[in-house]
Amino acid sequence: MISVADLLIDNRIPGNYFASDAYIQGDLEMGLLENRRGDRLLALPDTFLQAIYSGLEKETGQATRLVLFNCGRWWGKNFYTRFREEVTDYYGTSLADMPMVDFLQCLQQCWVTYGWGRIELDHSYQNRGFLVIQIWNSPFAHHAPRQNRPVCFLETGALSSFFSQLTSKDLGCVQTSCESMGSDCNRFVLGLTNRMAATEAMVEEGLEHAAIMQKICA
Repeated sequence: MISVADLLIDNRIPGNYFASDAYIQGDLEMGLLENRRGDRLLALPDTFLQAIYSGLEKETGQATRLVLFNCGRWWGKNFYTRFREEVTDYYGTSLADMPMVDFLQCLQQCWVTYGWGRIELDHSYQNRGFLVIQIWNSPFAHHAPRQNRPVCFLETGALSSFFSQLTSKDLGCVQTSCESMGSDCNRFVLGLTNRMAATEAMVEEGLEHAAIMQKICA
């Protein structure tokens, strides 16, 4: 509840910080995009994403997935830093002290505003030590070359790094379903690194998400 005392000190009631119409600013005629803090933003066209995949495949071959995963780790680390700074500055509270519902709202709106699709956290397996993240309409899944396994290596690395820093634990991340293979969404399983090796092996074997979760939670 907003107290009268707080309003006398600061008459601004924080809204949705990452709302697209307020967060993205700049001069489109000059080709400049900025966030509401004045930090530069970069727009990646579809052709650029397609070129990244095709170029890496040509230059690195089977190592493409490792290159993308490591790039995702770097991206996730920097994304967490920016996300924490922006949320803390705007709402006046640390992520650790922020109510879970507010944190989730910020993360979900941020994901949409950046054009990365729609993200949700599934806590169904939390008591077994796993967190499932679901992402719909991922541009990375849409433009990646089709394979017989999930292909969102960039997002896998980013989620691993982001949630590792958020929880101060070394978390591994494995994608268990992918829109590129006809799944309804991209699913990523997060857990302690030493528990994720078996999950990766099951993905390589071609097991579906439900079967994988049943096995690792048994």
